[in-house]
Amino acid sequence: MRREGPRSSRRDRHAGRYEHFSRMKILEKYVLKSFLTAFFLSWMILSFVLTIGLLVKIVELMIEGMPAEAIGKFVLVSFPGTLFLTIPIGLLVSALLVFSRLSADSEVSSMRACGVNLLQIMRWPILVGILCTGLCVYVNNEIVPRSHETQQNIKSLISVDVGLDLLEPRKMIDDFEKVKIFFDRKEGNWLYDLRIFDLSNPKGTRVISADRTLVFTNGTDIVLDMHKVTMDPIEIGHPGMARADHFQHTIPHAMTVKNIRRKLKDLHFYELRDKIDSFRKELEQLRKDRDSSILADGDYRKLRTKARRNLSQARTEFHIRLVYAAACICFILIGVPLGIKTQRKESTIGMAVSLVVALVYYLFVILAQALDKQPALQPYVLVWVPVLICGILACYLIPKNL
Repeated sequence: MRREGPRSSRRDRHAGRYEHFSRMKILEKYVLKSFLTAFFLSWMILSFVLTIGLLVKIVELMIEGMPAEAIGKFVLVSFPGTLFLTIPIGLLVSALLVFSRLSADSEVSSMRACGVNLLQIMRWPILVGILCTGLCVYVNNEIVPRSHETQQNIKSLISVDVGLDLLEPRKMIDDFEKVKIFFDRKEGNWLYDLRIFDLSNPKGTRVISADRTLVFTNGTDIVLDMHKVTMDPIEIGHPGMARADHFQHTIPHAMTVKNIRRKLKDLHFYELRDKIDSFRKELEQLRKDRDSSILADGDYRKLRTKARRNLSQARTEFHIRLVYAAACICFILIGVPLGIKTQRKESTIGMAVSLVVALVYYLFVILAQALDKQPALQPYVLVWVPVLICGILACYLIPKNL
């Protein structure tokens, strides 16, 4: 009878390890393939749902006679603005659907019986979540601000190209400087029951009404040739009403491209950081001016309050972008154990759970954004609460499913 030596047992151990490693690779590929397929489909569906509002806006622009080229540019720059929501929610939906199906088909139990724990199954989805987090940091700080700024510039260019077609009946038009326009009906270039709210004088508003008005352009100006006119008051500071059969009102430079004022959400990563640093320096300078008696206490308090609000808004905007990106990894860490816990094949269960999780997460972000002008409440710290909650839930749920 042949006796096996230590070499034979070592070969058996190596063969067993190789077989276990091969099984692991097959399982990981299977889970990763299912996860990526579900993520792609979820992302496509969510992108379509979130762009329904964009489609409605496109139809409105087409009805108004917008050029096809301008509409195409508007669509291209508007779509990237949805990525900061569709990527994290798509990861959450795919994690819940895939792992609830694996649990319902007893595949998770079979993996455990083969010595594979939950952390090994989650390894590749977590890696995908980390990569998507990095991608969303770039999207939120570079693509989304650029998209929003370009969208505003295109709207300004469209308003010049289309011209008088922007004048819509029964809608307050405030696209022009220091004047608002409202009218009931439009036939060609004739406006009926027109009311002009002249805001050029800071001491008051003058209202000019006309039964019918012929509107046309003169260079970059819009001219309103009005008939059966009522003006109240005649001049600001002198009460009294005037009537005339014919009167012309000119809106100067209405057809020129306006310079869009950039907001905090239009700033890129380093621009926003520079903005935060400038607000900090402003606060420091105010303190120095107060200590050196350059500023009175009353003026200092007013300027300090304004500077602190500006700093709080900039900080909150900066941290919100990071929290939106962190949703990718957070949703996977709690989506996988929640999916296993549901133990249902019906996709509606996973969708309902994902909607609740995403709703709670983003409600905290919206709350912090609403409080961005309250520096005493530190909204830039409050915005990290959903990330902390997700971390605590992950530390509780994952060990229970190991």
